[in-house]
Amino acid sequence: MLGALLVDVGKEVTVERLIDYLWDDDPPRTARSVIQVQISHLRRSFPDVIQTTAGGYLAKVDPSKVDLHRFRDLVARAQSSGDPAEAVVLWNSALSCWRGQPFSGTGSDHLWYSVCRPLIEERWAAVTAWAECAFSLHLYSEIITRLTPLVREDPLRERLHYLLIAALYRSGQRASALTEFHETRKHLAEELGVDPSPDVIELHERILKDADAGIVKPAISVDGGDLRPDSVSSDTGSISEERSPEIVPRNDLPRDIPDFTGRDHALQELLDIGRQDTGRSDVFVITGPGGAGKTTLAVHSAHQLVEHYPDGQLFVDLYGYTVDQKPLEAVAALGILLRAVGVEPDAIPDSVDERSALWRAMLAGKRVLVVLDNAYSLAQVSPLLSAAPGSLTLVTSRHDLAIVSGARYISLGMLDEESSLQLFSAMVGSDRVKQESEQAQSVARLCGGLPLAIRIVGGRMLSRPRWTFAHVDQRLREHQRRFRELRVDGQSVEAVFELSYQSLNEVQQRTFLYIGMMIGSSLDLHGATALLECEPPEADDLLQELVSVCLLEEPVVDVYRFHDLIGAYARQKALALLPKDDVEAARRRMSEHYLDMSQCAADFMGPRGHNYERVETTVSRYRKELATRAEAVAWFDVHQENLVHAVDFFASSGAGDESWQLADAIWRFYAFQGRTELLISIQEKALDISRAQDNERGSAITLIGLGISHCLAGRFELSIRLLTDALDIVTRIGDERGEVRAYGNLSMAYERIGRFHDALSCMWKVLEHAVSVADRELEVMQRTNIALIYQMLGDYPKAVEFCEIALRIQSDDQSDGGSDLLRILGEVKVATGDLDEGFRHLEQSLKTAHLVGSQAQELYARNGLAVALRESGDLDAAIDAHHAALEVGEASAQHSGDAEILNELGVTYARACRYEESRDSHVRALDLARERKERYAEGRALLGLGTLPPDTIDRELAIDHLTTAARIFADLGVPEADTAQAELHHLRGDA
Repeated sequence: MLGALLVDVGKEVTVERLIDYLWDDDPPRTARSVIQVQISHLRRSFPDVIQTTAGGYLAKVDPSKVDLHRFRDLVARAQSSGDPAEAVVLWNSALSCWRGQPFSGTGSDHLWYSVCRPLIEERWAAVTAWAECAFSLHLYSEIITRLTPLVREDPLRERLHYLLIAALYRSGQRASALTEFHETRKHLAEELGVDPSPDVIELHERILKDADAGIVKPAISVDGGDLRPDSVSSDTGSISEERSPEIVPRNDLPRDIPDFTGRDHALQELLDIGRQDTGRSDVFVITGPGGAGKTTLAVHSAHQLVEHYPDGQLFVDLYGYTVDQKPLEAVAALGILLRAVGVEPDAIPDSVDERSALWRAMLAGKRVLVVLDNAYSLAQVSPLLSAAPGSLTLVTSRHDLAIVSGARYISLGMLDEESSLQLFSAMVGSDRVKQESEQAQSVARLCGGLPLAIRIVGGRMLSRPRWTFAHVDQRLREHQRRFRELRVDGQSVEAVFELSYQSLNEVQQRTFLYIGMMIGSSLDLHGATALLECEPPEADDLLQELVSVCLLEEPVVDVYRFHDLIGAYARQKALALLPKDDVEAARRRMSEHYLDMSQCAADFMGPRGHNYERVETTVSRYRKELATRAEAVAWFDVHQENLVHAVDFFASSGAGDESWQLADAIWRFYAFQGRTELLISIQEKALDISRAQDNERGSAITLIGLGISHCLAGRFELSIRLLTDALDIVTRIGDERGEVRAYGNLSMAYERIGRFHDALSCMWKVLEHAVSVADRELEVMQRTNIALIYQMLGDYPKAVEFCEIALRIQSDDQSDGGSDLLRILGEVKVATGDLDEGFRHLEQSLKTAHLVGSQAQELYARNGLAVALRESGDLDAAIDAHHAALEVGEASAQHSGDAEILNELGVTYARACRYEESRDSHVRALDLARERKERYAEGRALLGLGTLPPDTIDRELAIDHLTTAARIFADLGVPEADTAQAELHHLRGDA
C-alpha cells in the first residue's frame, strides 16, 4: 500500500484502486477495513506522510526521496544532455536507483499490468539507453559487466544482445561474442521459432569474416523517443587497439601475520569464493569495530589466494580511520592503483571518472586481487572497484557500506573465549596459558574478545616475562587504568575507539555518549527513547547510524548493546564530557521506564501480593504496550539483567519507594526462571534502602521477597525467619494483603521442611481471606496448596475434593496455578490406581507449564509423569522422565525439588532391580535433604535405602535408616510412618 501511494506521490489513490491492487477481482468483505487498519499502521510508522482525500489517500513526500521519482528525474536529465560523458553518468545514477523488482511477491494481476510492468519497461529502456551511450564512449568492459547478467533476465531483448555481442567483439573477445550470438539464436528459435533480427545477423557475419574491424556504433538517443537508432556510423578502429594493455604483476600485500587465530568460518568463506571462477568481479566487504582484526583477516586471506590471482595482488590503505591523516580521496587512490599496474604518471587522467574508467580498462581480462583497507565511505570505494570478471576486491571498513552492489559481507564480532586463548597461546606460549588457565580466561573476558586488546596484552607479557596472567587480570580490573594497560608501542585500544568517535557528527556523538550511560548492558528502542528523550523513529535512526559504523551491536531486532570495551570507553567519555545533572536525569528517565514496564509486565505474571499506590513515573506515549503474558515474559527475559541495575540506580540515588516497588514487580519472573541468587541480590539492595529510610512497608515487602527467594534456593529455615519478620511488620502497620502474602509463603516453606500442619494452618488463613474478598484467583491457588498438603498426609479424598472445587471456580485466563492443580490431581489418581485419569491430568499439567513458561511447574509435572509410568510398568520410560525433570531443574537452577525427584528415581531404579543406582540416588537425595532440612525428603531417602536388598546395603545400617525414617514420618504425621515401621519389623524378624 505504501508503495502504491509512492508511485503516484502527491496524487490521490482511490480506495477502489488499492482494493484492485491487493485482491484483483475477489476482495474480501472486510477489504475497506483492512486498508484502513494498514493505513493506521503506516501513519504510526511514517507520521505526516499519508493524507486522507475524498476518495482515498495520497502520500505527501518530497519526490526526490523516492527512488522511482529520482530515477525518472535522472532519466529526463540524461535524455536532454548533449554531452555523452555527462549522459552516461546520469544513466548510471538512474539505474542505481533500481534494486530488485517492484512489488515483488504481491501476486496481483491488476497491479502487475497497470503498475509493475510499465515500471519494468522504463528500466529496460534506461538500460538500453545507457548501453548505447556507453558504447559510443568505448566503455566495452562496463557494458559486458552490466549486460551479461541482464540479458539472462529477459533473453528476448534483442537490442541488448546486439550491444553485448558488439562489446565483446570490440574488447577482443571474439569467441565469447560468437558464443553469445549462438545462445541468442538458440533461445529465440526455441521460444518463438524465429531467427535473430537482421542487425544481429549482420553483426554475426562481420565477426565471422573479421575482415573489417568496423563495428556499428549506435547513435545516442536524446529525445526520449525510440531508443534504437535508425542509422549507424562506421568505426574503423582496430581490434588490437581496443585490447587491455599488459600490466606487470606485483605483490603489494603487507606481511602476513604468522599467529593468525580464529575467524575460521570467515576465512573459509573468503577462500571458497576467492578460489572459484565465478565469472564476475567479486567484492567482499569486511566490517567490524576498530581492533576487530579486519585488516588481519583480509591480508591473511589474500596471502592464501596469491596463486589464484597471477596478474597481481595490490594493497591500498584508504586511511579512513588514521590519526592525523584525512581519508584518501578516490582520485588519489586511483592514481596509486594505476601506477601500480604500470600506467605512466603523465598518462594518468585528471578526473576521478576518467581514472576509474582507465583503471577498469587496465584490469579487463586480468585476474587481480585488490585489498582496499580502512575504507571510510561508499563514495570513496565505488570508483576503485574492478569490473573485470575473475578479479577479487577485499574492502575493510568500520562502516557497513551496505549498498555496494553485488558485494558479499562479513561482519566481524569478537573472538570467543576459546579463540582468545588460542591467540594468547600463539603469542606467549601454550604452557604459560595452561599454567594459569582460569586467570587467562579472566583476562580474555576483560579484553572482551577484541583481537587488538588481546594482542596488546600478549605483547606486554612477551616484553615482561615475569608478568603472570593473574597480575594482568588485577591491572585490567582497575577501571581507571584499563585503557592505559591496553596501550603498547603506538597501538592503543582507546585511540582506535577515539577515531571512530571523532568520525561521528555532533548528534551522533551525543547519542553515543548518552547510550554509554545506559542503565544495564543493553537497551531496546523504547528504552532508548526514554534515555535520549526523543520519539522512536528518531531514536531508531540514531541507533542504526551507530550500528552502521560498528560502534553499537544489534543482536536482536530493536535491542542494542555495546561491546564491553567500547561500552567502557563510551562511559568514560560521557563522564568527562556530559553535564552530570543531564546524565542523572537521563538515567532516571530510563530507570523509570523500566519501573513502569515492569509493573505492566508483572500484571500478566499472576496475582499481585500487595495493593499499594505506585510511584508516578514519567511515561512516554510511545512506550511498548504489552498485550499477553507471553509478551510480558519476553520483555522480562530481554531486560532481566538491566532491571538489577535499575534497582541499583534507585537505591544509590535514595529513591527508596522506586527501589522496592521495582524489586516487588519483578520477583515472580525471576522465581519462574530460577534466577534465585539474582533475585536475592535485588531484594537485599531494596531492603537496605528501605531500612535506611525507615520505610516499614518497603522493608516488609522486600523481606517477603527475600523469604521467597531463599525458599526457592532451599534455605528454608532462613526463609521462615525472614517471612516471620515480614509478618510482624505487616501486622503492625495493618497491611492485610501483606499478612496474606506472608502466610502464603510461610506455608510453602513449612511444607518443604515437613511441617505440614503448620503449612495447612497458614494456608487456611489465606483461603479465608480469599473467600471473604471474593478473590477467585487467590482462592484457586490456596485450594491447590491445601490439596497438596492433604496429598502428603495421605488424605486422598480431601485432596481430590479441593482440586475439583478449584477446577470449577478457575477462570479461563487463570493458568498460573493450573499446572500444579492438574499435577496434584494426576498424582492422586495414580496413587489410587486410576492410571488413565492420572496420565490425562499429568500430561495436561505439563502442557500448561509449557504454556505459562514455568520451569518450576514443568519439573514437578515431569516427575509426576515418571511415577505414573513406573506404576504402569514402563520402567525405562519412567527413568528417562525422572532424568528429564532433573535436567529441567539443572537448566533453570530450580533445585528445590531435587531431593524429591531423586527419591522417586531411586524407587524406580529399585523396581527395575537396578539396586546400585537406586542406592546412589537415595544417598544424593539424603545429602540434599539434610543440607536443606527437608525432613520429609530425608525420611523418604532413608526408607528407600533401608528397603534395598542385603547385598546392596549393610543390614545394621538398613535398620538404622528405617528406625530414623519411622521417627521422622511419625513426627510429620504422614502415612509413610506405617510403611517404615512394617519394613523395620520385617527386617528385624529376619534376624
